[in-house]
Amino acid sequence: MTYQLADGWTNAKFVRPAHRLVALHGADVVPVSVLGLEAGRETQGHRFEAAHPVVSIRDADSYAQQIEAEGAVIPGFDVRRAEIARQLKDAAEKAGLKPIEDEALLDEVTALVERPNVLTCQFEEEFLEVPQECLILTMKANQKYFPLLKDGKLTNKFLVVSNIRPDDPGAVIGGNERVVRPRLADAKFFFDQDRKKSLMDRIPGLAKVVYHNKLGTQGERVERVAALARAIGHKLGGETLANQADRAAMLSKADLLTDMVGEFPELQGIMGRYYALHDGEPVEIADAIEDHYKPRFAGDELPRGPAGLCVALADKLQTLADMFGIGQVPTGDKDPFALRRHALGVIRMLIERDLSPT
Repeated sequence: MTYQLADGWTNAKFVRPAHRLVALHGADVVPVSVLGLEAGRETQGHRFEAAHPVVSIRDADSYAQQIEAEGAVIPGFDVRRAEIARQLKDAAEKAGLKPIEDEALLDEVTALVERPNVLTCQFEEEFLEVPQECLILTMKANQKYFPLLKDGKLTNKFLVVSNIRPDDPGAVIGGNERVVRPRLADAKFFFDQDRKKSLMDRIPGLAKVVYHNKLGTQGERVERVAALARAIGHKLGGETLANQADRAAMLSKADLLTDMVGEFPELQGIMGRYYALHDGEPVEIADAIEDHYKPRFAGDELPRGPAGLCVALADKLQTLADMFGIGQVPTGDKDPFALRRHALGVIRMLIERDLSPT
């Protein structure tokens, strides 16, 4: 947003339209001008629940107490965040469930509300047929909801952090339940449609997806990774492991062409595992498809089986060879292809799994 100040145009930005500016030193107004506004002592409270539409702040020290009492707003971010966390915990315990832990989501929601009020909602149980990772992601990313779990499994209940506290919250609960339903229906549609075509049948389509203009297509890259995975498998476990690693590597990127991963790229690998199991692939192959991205970040778990370990090593080593080969070397502050993370992942797998050829 651009504002016109007295001395001309400026590109000063603020997250929302600025209507008022309060600047106080003790009880005195500080005569400053920011974002095209002159400082004063009047501000606005909650749009719907403030005791007074305009709150005149007496002095700087009483700002927080006054804006909460008269404006129905919890001004402190940390205080508001703690209040949301408390309400989430209480609401979940009342339902005998546990809210999903997501610090980033909690921070985002804290920045969106002024007077938090946590409400419990639910959706139709039929949607639980969709992998829970899909439902959790769509509720968190699209709606900023907190899914509720029982023994680590998603339930059909979720928590909403509302910004109003009506005497009868039924309309708010019903509105949120209506909003989430189409999102979950989309996820179910993607899942049902994707399973109509096997991962193996999707592999030829990778030849039409550019990996890098100097390195060819995803199809060509998969062939390189599969050859390397087979070689690593031979070294670590013989012909049986080599065959598993080759098969998993060939299928590892096929889910990139599915509707679900197209909508939620964060689910790559995860959906590949679900689709592989649906196609009748062995568990070892399905696990390897998901695990070949691991470790995704510092402290992440390593691949759970030998085949996944082979493909993960091959994928990361091939990426390093490809990118260094075309001069895409990390600099002091830039590493767009996460090559440091790939290298550290290889080192972790070698050390923590004590790998040595047979």
